[in-house]
Amino acid sequence: MPKFVKLILLSIIAVFNFMLSSCEKGIPTGPTPTGGSSWNPPPPVEDYELPDIDLTNWKVTLPIPRSDGKPVEVTPPEILDYATDPVLKPFMYNDSSDGSLVFYTYPGASTNNSSYSRTELREQMVSGSNNVNWTFAQGGEIHGLLSVPEISQEADGDYHRTIIMQIHGRLTDQQRDLIGEDDNNAPPVLKIYWRNNKVYVLTKELKDTTDTYVESLETDAWTDGDGRYFSRVVGTDTFSLDVIATDGRLEVTLGGSETFVYDDVHMERWGVFENYFKAGNYLGTLDNDAFAKVKYYSLEVSHD
Repeated sequence: MPKFVKLILLSIIAVFNFMLSSCEKGIPTGPTPTGGSSWNPPPPVEDYELPDIDLTNWKVTLPIPRSDGKPVEVTPPEILDYATDPVLKPFMYNDSSDGSLVFYTYPGASTNNSSYSRTELREQMVSGSNNVNWTFAQGGEIHGLLSVPEISQEADGDYHRTIIMQIHGRLTDQQRDLIGEDDNNAPPVLKIYWRNNKVYVLTKELKDTTDTYVESLETDAWTDGDGRYFSRVVGTDTFSLDVIATDGRLEVTLGGSETFVYDDVHMERWGVFENYFKAGNYLGTLDNDAFAKVKYYSLEVSHD
């Protein structure tokens, strides 16, 4: 057999053996007739995180109206499906890149006692009901890890402000009837804002500490106290907030290191009210193009 013919035959045999071996190992051997590949590697496994938040005992208020003009509210168990709920998804969604639950809002529908809109959680000690709440004598704690990564600016360049955590008061049915009110609303004793890149705390004070029990139940018996800024500039960074309410005392801590304590006569007199926690994004502006995003990475509530 001529030498060049022998070389050709050996080359053909080598190619055949390589192709056979490649098929056995699952290695792609070339394009298919449609131009695709006969083998595709599995997609890479991407790391993702989810927020550490149990929504079983929370409802949420959204900045969009119902048919009667009041803001939409979503309660348990529907709120548990926020990641797939078409109503909730634009306003409440996971950011799996950092394990946060995002609360997005803009000026829109508002509640009866406010001009501003919100995407904000409201505590429900009994899932699905607003009628079971707590007093300072019973005690309550809320612990959150959060950030404000995006918020719009005013015309002068200052950022808008948003409330990120609250303790809101509530009248019992008996108190409501006693003072002739048509609802159970009472003032918020605590508002915590993201404001000017810092965390701002505002509490209520009784205008006249000689008021009787009945007089102290009226909303206009209370006024804003002197607000306080924590010294830390949080900006868009992540920070922790810890709030502890006990009989006659309120404690607010930022970042585990700086604490404001309120334990005066006003906190003692606040003990007449029931309360509930709120957390999320309550935007304090009516500017048409305003918006804010608040991220919660964890949120826990407990009671004695």
